[in-house]
Amino acid sequence: MATSSTEIERSGAVPPGALGFTATQAAGLVARTAAVDAVGLEERAASLAKRSIKREAKLWALDLAIRCMDLTTLEGADTAGKVVAVCAKAVRPDPTDPSIPSVGAVCIYPLLVPVAAGQLKGTTVRVASVAGGFPAGLAPLEERLGEIREAVRSGADEVDIVLNRSAFLSGRYRQAFEEIAASREACGDAHLKTILEVGELGSYDQVRRASVLAMAAGSDFIKTSTGKLSTGATLPAALCMMEAARDFHHETGRRVGVKVAGGIRQSKQAIQYLVLLYETLGPDWMGPDLFRIGASTLLNDVLMQIAKERTGRYQGPDYFTVD
Repeated sequence: MATSSTEIERSGAVPPGALGFTATQAAGLVARTAAVDAVGLEERAASLAKRSIKREAKLWALDLAIRCMDLTTLEGADTAGKVVAVCAKAVRPDPTDPSIPSVGAVCIYPLLVPVAAGQLKGTTVRVASVAGGFPAGLAPLEERLGEIREAVRSGADEVDIVLNRSAFLSGRYRQAFEEIAASREACGDAHLKTILEVGELGSYDQVRRASVLAMAAGSDFIKTSTGKLSTGATLPAALCMMEAARDFHHETGRRVGVKVAGGIRQSKQAIQYLVLLYETLGPDWMGPDLFRIGASTLLNDVLMQIAKERTGRYQGPDYFTVD
């Protein structure tokens, strides 16, 4: 095992779904988080990534990858028309094949949430919005919280915010905790995903500390990356987060989801993350309620792989819609 269990101190037992942490407790918890065996973590991630799976299991995994996908468009040139097209693809990824499931969610900017909410009403696809000063997370707190509330009012089922890395990396754990907790409250009934931006944290120790902090503050998911840096999700960083989620569940009884995002473009990568997930967190996490893959171009590759597994030949990329 690459890491040892985090010792979570709290006042009394914490029932599943409850938080039970004060900012002071959370800051102490993060400061006492066990060091990560970086070599062991990377070796385990590399070993699991080499696992081969049989054809039927591969088809099941590709189907699951679609159901767990947050189909994402976060470009400055995004328009209502593009979001309409993305939503249509999210609901029916391959219009010629009704056996292909819908994706888990569509992830967009707050301004376009009403468009997505209208298009996805009555479907199983959820509306996810980035908010809270994405991607830096350094706007004034009240401005960030207002953006979260507005996204939820506009129809967002899920909100992806970013950890205040400036506070976290400066050791201001209490501030980072309180900002996530305030964001959780601003979400109301919507789910909160907290992006750690692992490419800026500098070490696996920091990734684990940030994971623990975000979970203790009430995040429903912890997420690897914004997708706006050259370094996005990596297998070792994702494994580090999954182990933190596993230990947090063992200590508190609370299940926290994991979302990987940033640079995941091929089916092979998606399957590797699913193997990590199964081996670390088990079958309970193998679904869109507790696992997501954020991607903008992955879906077409998964569709091509499914066609190849079924027919023995690849369909060209032009066979599937771009959006």
